[in-house]
Amino acid sequence: MGANVRQDAIEGIVSTRYALNRVDFRKTHLKDQFAIQVFNEHQQRQRLPKPVFKALHKTIKLGQPLDPAIADAVANAMKDWAIENGATHYTHQFQPMTGLTAEKHDSFLNPSSNGILAEFSGKELIKGEPDASSFPSGGLRATFEARGYTAWDPSSPAYLMDHPNGSTLVIPTAFLSWTGEALDKKTPLLRSMEALSAQALRIIRLFGNNEAQKVFTTMGPEQEYFLIDKHFYYARPDLLHAGRTLFGAKPPKGQELEDQYFGAIPERVLAYMAEVETELTRLGVPVKTRHNEVAPSQYEIAPLFENSNLATDHQNLTMEVLKRTADKYGLACLLHEKPFAGINGSGKHNNWSMSTDVGENLLDPGQTPHENAQFLVFCCAVIRAISRYGDVLRMAIASAANDHRLGANEAPPAIISIFLGDQLNDIIEQIEQGGAKSTKHGGLFETGLSILPKLPRDAGDRNRTSPFAFTGNKFEFRAVGSSANIAGANTVLNAIVAESLDFIASDLENAVKGGKALNAAIQDLLPKIIKEHKKIIFNGDNYSEEWHREAEKRGLPNLKNTVDCLPVVVKPQTIELLTRYKVYSEKELQSRYVILSENYTKTINIEGQLTAHIARNLILPAAIRYQGEVAQSATALKSAGIDNPAQMELLKTLVGASAELQKSLASLEKVLAHHAEGDAFSHAKQMRDSVLPAMIEVRKAGDKLESLLADDLWPLPTYREMLFSK
Repeated sequence: MGANVRQDAIEGIVSTRYALNRVDFRKTHLKDQFAIQVFNEHQQRQRLPKPVFKALHKTIKLGQPLDPAIADAVANAMKDWAIENGATHYTHQFQPMTGLTAEKHDSFLNPSSNGILAEFSGKELIKGEPDASSFPSGGLRATFEARGYTAWDPSSPAYLMDHPNGSTLVIPTAFLSWTGEALDKKTPLLRSMEALSAQALRIIRLFGNNEAQKVFTTMGPEQEYFLIDKHFYYARPDLLHAGRTLFGAKPPKGQELEDQYFGAIPERVLAYMAEVETELTRLGVPVKTRHNEVAPSQYEIAPLFENSNLATDHQNLTMEVLKRTADKYGLACLLHEKPFAGINGSGKHNNWSMSTDVGENLLDPGQTPHENAQFLVFCCAVIRAISRYGDVLRMAIASAANDHRLGANEAPPAIISIFLGDQLNDIIEQIEQGGAKSTKHGGLFETGLSILPKLPRDAGDRNRTSPFAFTGNKFEFRAVGSSANIAGANTVLNAIVAESLDFIASDLENAVKGGKALNAAIQDLLPKIIKEHKKIIFNGDNYSEEWHREAEKRGLPNLKNTVDCLPVVVKPQTIELLTRYKVYSEKELQSRYVILSENYTKTINIEGQLTAHIARNLILPAAIRYQGEVAQSATALKSAGIDNPAQMELLKTLVGASAELQKSLASLEKVLAHHAEGDAFSHAKQMRDSVLPAMIEVRKAGDKLESLLADDLWPLPTYREMLFSK
């Protein structure tokens, strides 16, 4: 890491040319590429015996138990298809509690007396056995208890992941310990979906729907990310190891001109986006939207809606493809929630709804929502769930990375509330007052121009400041972080809504059994729910101080950081809720409490160590060199009889700023060397209360020196370079 690393990086950017025409849509249309690398229903129908195909799809679509007798036939067809398409290995991909996906590759080839054969059995398809000892278990497993199992998830189709020398068959799986506890994020998500389905079916049966056999939640996660040139990325130890910049003075230009959002996409970035979309399309991910985001060098990709389990797998795949493809274009993809201070961070807007297996969206209000009793029941169930368990939902999106983003100008605050919009809020108020009799409509949007058609106006505006907003036929959970696995947030969301659906279904079933008409029972119940839980509804500016004061009056929790959230995992109400619906066992929740505490501690410790390293080994030496140059120049001028007070003042300023850096650095190193006594949570508290504040002070001193030092001596690529060098 030389002093001229910045100049080397800029020279590398200027002198390097990348092949941007890697995808030619004139020759290959995306529609011909969709899911060609997926062992999907089309491939299954072609390659499987008809009875096997039917049995498999009863499992996939209706959740019926998988018949082990069909596994060999499925495995053989899957193997033949994969090998025909260049696969040499297969892997069970799972989602451990590291926040990443994990995989171990095994060859299809097996030696036999007849030579080398390509084999893949039903047993190998259904179950794998990775070493579980090196994955976080939070005390569920001792280090020497190494056995873990991956279990095939037939509802998420296998696919081929290409690499330079062929491809690998990837089989989505759950991951469990030898004793049966979930060591992953997929298993609780699938459990939560089953819990919600069971309770939602009770309600739609009351409305006479006997056709639907299953209710599942749907997801459309919008992914925000940054792209910077990889020369800069490798010249920043903090980005390389922590995912965010731990130093960086505010650039002369940031996002204040608001000229990035929806602006023209730079050529290299557009070529990158096209290749990402092509690969995701081949993998069956229904990508739809791309655009510039608010901050410089920030972008977004968004898919169409899918079943939440498949959407989660596809979202993890999207993050992988975004990162992997960037290198081909000389870029680094940053998925951290706040890689750059002072400008917008990145989120993952979690668009959530509920649908039946016959295609009915249960959160679609229709044209006259005040008359749509089924919609109002499901909507009130969501309102009640967020009101009762807002702290659990807040806990589900807590992380050291997301702490830097929540509450800033691009993200909702840590206070969980619901935005309903004018139309739905008016109906809710009518219900509370005795019954909904009308629906507000938006009418037409007058453009004032004869050449433009009159446009239909939505009945309500959107609210970008709300963490949980109704947006027409779904709720948008905007507080989810950009690097997060969405399984965690959706597991909790499904579980808390399942509890509310259970409560409502029980009340309505008892009323109907007692002779009351369903509509009368609904009219009795919904006003009570609204009156008790309307405190969670807020349609104003969630950033305002007035709202924070009002939320406190309403008794809404304000869990400002991850350490505040951690005790929620193991509080009695959380344990009772999540164990009642068998989403987690109590042991699994206790393990998550430990894992999340340890993850927070390790994250902040890494950042603290990096901050100290960069300050002591990069910034401080540069400052001392510049002090020497200024002092030498001042001495030379004084020897020549020239008085230069300004130069002496600069020297004093440099010496003072360097002293500030050294003082704050010593404080940081002291708290890093001190280890808290007690359990994992105590260590996390120590990191929040001691290490983070010390890091902030070191950064202040370092950023001050960046504004003082000669440009050729500053050792780190700057914000103005990283964010605006395209």
